[in-house]
Amino acid sequence: MDFYSAYAHGFARVAACTMPVAIADPAANARTVLEQARACHDDGVAVAIFPELTLAGYSIEDLHLQDVLLSAVEAAIDEIVEASTGLRPVLVVGAPLVHGTRVLNCAVVIHRGRVLGVSPKSYLPTYREFYERRWFAPGDDRRGSTIRIGGVEVPLGPDLLFSATDVPGLTLHVEVCEDMWVPIPPSSEATLAGATVLANISGSPITVARAEDRRLLVRSASARCSAAYLFAAGGQGESTTDLSWDGQTLVYECGELLAECERFPDGPRRAVADVDLDRVRQERLRQGTFDDNRRTHDERVGDFRTVAFELSPPTGDIGLRRKVDRFPFVPDDAERLALDCYEAYNIQVSGLEHRLAAIGGDTWQPKVVIGISGGLDSTHALIVAAKAMDRLDRPRADILGFTMPGFATGETTKSYAYRLAKSLGITFEELDITGAAEQMLKDLDHPYSHGEELYDVTFENVQAGLRTDYLFRLANHRGGIVLGTGDLSELALGWCTYGVGDQMSHYNVNAGVPKTLIQHLIRWVAESGQFGDETNDVLEEIVEQEITPELVPQKGSDKPQATEESVGPYALQDLTLFYVLRHGYRPSRIAFLAWHAWHDADAGEWPPHLPEHRRIAYDLATIRRWMVVFVNRFFASQFKRSALPNGPKVSAGGTMSPRGDWRMPSDASAAAWLAELEANVPQN
Repeated sequence: MDFYSAYAHGFARVAACTMPVAIADPAANARTVLEQARACHDDGVAVAIFPELTLAGYSIEDLHLQDVLLSAVEAAIDEIVEASTGLRPVLVVGAPLVHGTRVLNCAVVIHRGRVLGVSPKSYLPTYREFYERRWFAPGDDRRGSTIRIGGVEVPLGPDLLFSATDVPGLTLHVEVCEDMWVPIPPSSEATLAGATVLANISGSPITVARAEDRRLLVRSASARCSAAYLFAAGGQGESTTDLSWDGQTLVYECGELLAECERFPDGPRRAVADVDLDRVRQERLRQGTFDDNRRTHDERVGDFRTVAFELSPPTGDIGLRRKVDRFPFVPDDAERLALDCYEAYNIQVSGLEHRLAAIGGDTWQPKVVIGISGGLDSTHALIVAAKAMDRLDRPRADILGFTMPGFATGETTKSYAYRLAKSLGITFEELDITGAAEQMLKDLDHPYSHGEELYDVTFENVQAGLRTDYLFRLANHRGGIVLGTGDLSELALGWCTYGVGDQMSHYNVNAGVPKTLIQHLIRWVAESGQFGDETNDVLEEIVEQEITPELVPQKGSDKPQATEESVGPYALQDLTLFYVLRHGYRPSRIAFLAWHAWHDADAGEWPPHLPEHRRIAYDLATIRRWMVVFVNRFFASQFKRSALPNGPKVSAGGTMSPRGDWRMPSDASAAAWLAELEANVPQN
């Protein structure tokens, strides 16, 4: 595999171009198109689209019917076709073309010296400022047709797909302006027929708020069709006799904006992005209703024609022209992050609120029993429980919090537990498990009981198991349920003690929350004023601490036990988890994305409030090393996930519940994933 090549990983570079048009001067417009086409070629672009009626200008009105203009357009197409021989991109240019006794408003698709096909505009507006039927005939009845261009008969119709034989998944469909504005656009049918990249070449004069209307339509089409959608509108040079033009360009993918240019530009502009063809394919694989919809309309979509072409994509490292989030579960935008935190927190709170009401009915109000370590996860579970009690109009004293120090419990975290419990007004006790742990180790005849400093998995799990055992018995004894605190990342990596351990609870509010989101949730709770100042102050301190299980005693000045030294940086592991769980990507592809996200600490965006010391870089060797750990732990730990307690799904990225997003056998082999990683991800 050409690891550093975007095309090798299922991406294709596209460009939505706008340019100054010379109205009624096809020769001049052809030269401008070719200038931009050459720039796109140099940039590694596969598909470049230009606005509606590019070669003539949209706003020339009755000149569309003049023989001189129509002949000049044909000559301009011939010029572009000839010059395209040495150019990589598929070029989509707008042109008025005679077919039969009428002129059609067409998108001409050109590649490497030939016209691949012509897509006519199906729906012609004749309302408000539009009078297109005065000049053009609708193209919706041209399915299965052909047209003669440059002495060659080529396919014509809205039923054309253009498919690259050497770029898997790159199948293009083109529609024209108004086609996007009707209830069932041609692109919807094309999508069901297999199109993955949808293009709309548009004239679209600008009026107040029309840009947002276009954005809404493009975004929704890309989301609904699970496709990439390119849009290019007419701009500079179009006649301003009665209208004005803004040259808006957009590239969306599955509802997400990848690229756009400034509006009302002076000179040509290109919105360039690498669209993710593998993502499109995977989205459609997962959404079975996509193909069900195809079956409903099979009689019509089955008649689409496919025109094949060979792109010859660039090789090597051409960069990646799209944003890759370092933290897929955590938005970089402050406003979006705040909204996500609001929704996530309230999903958890309402989930617990309903569970408590459902258990108790009209006769019993179960208490909440929770172990509080002073770490991130238990802190967040506690503030979820506190808010649930507030909403149920119950006293927070019905939360029974226990801190259970063991062999390595630190004074700092224990103090956080005390301060947080006091500030929230819950019932709080300390239950030291050291004696019980020593007795169990003695009963097991563990070397530690004979004075040896052996801190193995048994030593650790005796403590973790005892804590959970006590919580369950306390819940029995005091009339409550055990609230789980373990998060999604720990479940994915198996970083939890099975059975009588932190893997088990009566209800786990954190089961759908990844580790990288927890600290932002806690910070949002503090900043949004969910509790008082005393609570908020403690929360702000807790989010800054290093993640540690505090199970192995610390010697002198030794560094405390660090979770991430065992399971890997959660920043990297959560990125891998997101792409495995949500998209089913292969390890080499995830490594490619991780490298682009993390290899340069100075590039790209970071989530708000992330401390400077956490804004670091990871090289490919480090990414590869921890991905091996992820794959091994992920497969080895499925038995823990197969027996998860209930808990709400929080993120669209997914959850590990066997009743929800994730089902796999506990004895599945990781061999194929490890082999793919070994074969395709370089050591450095």
